[in-house]
Amino acid sequence: MNRVSEPVAFSVFLKTFFKIGVLSFGGPASQVAVMQRVVIDERGWLEEREFLSALSFCMLLPGPEAMQLATWLGWRLRGTVGGVIAGVLFVLPGALVMGLLAALYVRFGTLPLVGVLFVGVKAAVIAVVIGALIKLSKRALQDGLSRGLAATAFVAMFVFSAPFPVVILAAGLLGLLWVGDDAEPSLGNHGTASVSRSLKTAAVWVAVWWTPLLLLAAFDPGGLLWQLGRFFSTLAVLSFGGAYAVLAWLAQDAVVQYQWLTTAQMIDGLGLAETTPGPLILVTEFVGYVAGSGQGGVGLAIAAALVTLWATFIPCFLWIFTGAPWLDWVCRQPRLTSALRAITAAVVGVMLNLSVWFAAHVLFSEVVQTTRFGTAMPYPNWATIDAAVVLVFVVSAVALFRFRLGVVSVLGLACAVSVALHHMV
Repeated sequence: MNRVSEPVAFSVFLKTFFKIGVLSFGGPASQVAVMQRVVIDERGWLEEREFLSALSFCMLLPGPEAMQLATWLGWRLRGTVGGVIAGVLFVLPGALVMGLLAALYVRFGTLPLVGVLFVGVKAAVIAVVIGALIKLSKRALQDGLSRGLAATAFVAMFVFSAPFPVVILAAGLLGLLWVGDDAEPSLGNHGTASVSRSLKTAAVWVAVWWTPLLLLAAFDPGGLLWQLGRFFSTLAVLSFGGAYAVLAWLAQDAVVQYQWLTTAQMIDGLGLAETTPGPLILVTEFVGYVAGSGQGGVGLAIAAALVTLWATFIPCFLWIFTGAPWLDWVCRQPRLTSALRAITAAVVGVMLNLSVWFAAHVLFSEVVQTTRFGTAMPYPNWATIDAAVVLVFVVSAVALFRFRLGVVSVLGLACAVSVALHHMV
């Protein structure tokens, strides 16, 4: 059962989820690690089993899974209002930083000092992710079959570039048919699960999502804002597997079809999104800002960035608030429980793949996707290893694992070391 017997104090709730939003660097693996550390290890608000079930549920949904997990946590602790607040606080710090960086980028071009600071952050994030994966694997991989599923998921994605949805659905199917048929104990009756209530919830959030966009279509049917709203709403529905699964599609359409920005600008936007807190899909805000700036100056740029944020993240509330009340029911169905447990095991492998990918691109300046003997693995060019980044990572790992410093302290230390090394070179 949940460790929380009474609603979490609102002030503590706000402080906690603001902290999560500020510390959510490094992609979904690191973001899940931060939530696990803060909500479970530090606050003790939830049981690990419930957290992992929710994570598996969020992995099945389109959109950024970490933002949806934060929304679920908020809903679980303080209802729908808590879910909205937690989701907004998860995105808001990164959105503010990305908006500022996009404005500075358009005005001044590249930002070398910001790059130096965030290189330190990314190096520290590798250590945070390693710690999270160790904890997650110990709790989620309890037998040989679950460990085999995790290993298979990792190999399928890292070695053969298997699509994320295929890996997750295959694991769920295997669990449904084979893993077992023992149901988990109830997670507790957190919300009333009914078809009629779910349909009403879905109708409300579809209206919230589309009403502003349809107004844009009515008043300016051929304008940039409507184009952005329509395109990124479609992207939000089809973005299974998180941002990495749709980046190629986003880059191609934004650059080639709509010509909202150049290839070089798109690459710079991805780099900025990698170094800011919040989900990587915040690159959509950068795309909107640059597109608006090119067609109408600062005013249109801000409006375009807001439209892309709306179309990207509002659907997440629709998926969570419609589906979350059913999670306990799912966990009381033997076969569905087995499927969810198998997906949880596969998620460990997926997170390991993302972590290795992230670490390779942080530690090496050049990583090439090479096809050999039916495989498509990323191979780092060992001649391009960045000794300074490696040193920052080692310092961060020692601070985190040996001296048990908090995440904020480790990130600050990593930034200081990165800047010091930059000035020494």
